[in-house]
Amino acid sequence: MLGSNLAWAAPENSPWGKDYFPNIELVDQDGKKYHFYDDLVKDKVVVIDFIFTHCGDTCPAQTASLTKVYKLLADRMGKDIFFYSISIDPKHDTPKVLKEYAEKFNAGAGWLFLTGKTDDVTLLRQKLGLYRTGIDAAKLNEHKTSFMIGNDATGQWIKRSPFDKPQVLAGLIGRSISRSPDDKKENLADYSESTVIPKLSKGEDLFRSRCESCHSLGTEDGIGPGLLNVTQRRDRAWLARWIKTPDKLLAKKDPIAIALLNQYKKVLMPNFRLNDADVEALLIYMEDSSKAAQQNDSNK
Repeated sequence: MLGSNLAWAAPENSPWGKDYFPNIELVDQDGKKYHFYDDLVKDKVVVIDFIFTHCGDTCPAQTASLTKVYKLLADRMGKDIFFYSISIDPKHDTPKVLKEYAEKFNAGAGWLFLTGKTDDVTLLRQKLGLYRTGIDAAKLNEHKTSFMIGNDATGQWIKRSPFDKPQVLAGLIGRSISRSPDDKKENLADYSESTVIPKLSKGEDLFRSRCESCHSLGTEDGIGPGLLNVTQRRDRAWLARWIKTPDKLLAKKDPIAIALLNQYKKVLMPNFRLNDADVEALLIYMEDSSKAAQQNDSNK
């Protein structure tokens, strides 16, 4: 069924097409109007996720993760593959607000940020299997973070986590370009380059699945700052609070937190609801990574 975690190929005359998807009207960050099925999905390979721009939970990290996938597929974006990030808070997320949000993540051709009527967006989330029944509309931070990869021409749909390895997601999306089993594979880019993933420590696993989309372990800035020697540059107790409850520090107008927010395009640091053990594992991993980098430099 639609919304499972496994890909499926629709049989001939599949119902998962124009008669299934609502042809609701949406408007993008530039004010251009579209009908969901006719203009955005029909005969296309698409990635669809739901966000809201003032999210202090996972949305910023989710969008940052998809940015990495986007870069791996850059040569196909807007041609064979299209990304759609649809707001679940239309009252706040006007086209102007969505445009500012898209610019924070350097979203390029083929990636639209869309809004529409609340009831229409809710219906679309239900149809895509990305709606949590019983969640109060005010509790926006409890929306699902999964997204859908779909190929309308073949009827193939798959639900994935945006925090999967970018190469794996790019491979899945890239292979979806194939319109039929008879397509010549040599004409399709191989984006996967996947290898066996080694067993990771708790801290490394958390970093890769939560932090890596926005931060490097070196000096290079991304969506957020590079983290080389961060446990030496910041008070460890403060850093633990920032990792665990960034929203609380921002609400209290913590000067360091506010400075970081302003420095990095006001992209909110997500609250991943980590416990103390999770935070400690992340701090140890960042410390060990910085020590290893210093050791490598001294051996050169």
